[in-house]
Amino acid sequence: MSYDPYPSFWASATPAARDAAYNNSGAVADSAQLNAARIEDAARFRAAHVGHLDLAYGTTQRQQWDLFPAARADAPCLVFIHGGYWQRNRREDFCGLMAGALKRGWSAALSGYTLAPDATLTGIVAEINAALDWLAANGAKHGIAGKIVLSGWSAGGHLTAMCLGHPAVAAGLAISGIFELAPIRDTDLNDKLQLSMDELETLSPMRHPVVQKPCAIAYGTAELPELRRQSRDFHAYRAAAHAPGALIPVSHADHFRITAALKDEHGELLRAAEELLKL
Repeated sequence: MSYDPYPSFWASATPAARDAAYNNSGAVADSAQLNAARIEDAARFRAAHVGHLDLAYGTTQRQQWDLFPAARADAPCLVFIHGGYWQRNRREDFCGLMAGALKRGWSAALSGYTLAPDATLTGIVAEINAALDWLAANGAKHGIAGKIVLSGWSAGGHLTAMCLGHPAVAAGLAISGIFELAPIRDTDLNDKLQLSMDELETLSPMRHPVVQKPCAIAYGTAELPELRRQSRDFHAYRAAAHAPGALIPVSHADHFRITAALKDEHGELLRAAEELLKL
């Protein structure tokens, strides 16, 4: 490796300080209320769009798609991968964030995946690639045949970066992602992930050859310093390889409020997604 995967304070940090550096819920006092509101909103949205839900791409309950086709099958499709450090949450509780994309005339799709410790991170990445295989083969049957912008928040930002090279994907939008796994292995998040040394190498986007597709990288300016650093470093890594895609610091947004910029039909993240297809 030609770079240091750790922040400057890491070697002298206590275990508690390392845990806190990646504890998004602990850093946002009202995160529980924000999550509850998002889940309630998603339930209403899902109840109003019942035509293409729970479509299996694999054999387990979490290996399913929720699809929300636009009026035109050839409209772009925003695919969204949920976060939760690969060990929490579910796709059904994020679909309300797709309201803005639908208002802009896009299709939207949300893919589930097996959570750790029931799946390794290697297995989770493989599941997202399998889900994209399914969408490429079956999306048109459900009214989705346009270009795919792969997006994800938090752990979903990591999975977006890992799966950007999939042939069905035209562009990416990684929101508040993790792009270097080495620090994660030194926190309590690894209790369930149990990342191997090999996975640090093979599943850290910072250690991969740059995928030459447009990919915007967004983070909130009120996020934890480590989340800001990870996004800035990954954008710099891609920019050094002349890969297209903007770095988008969302003003005053913390780790949970940044998703409002995706839900808003006039928000900067949806506008960025449209710009990606012009690059």
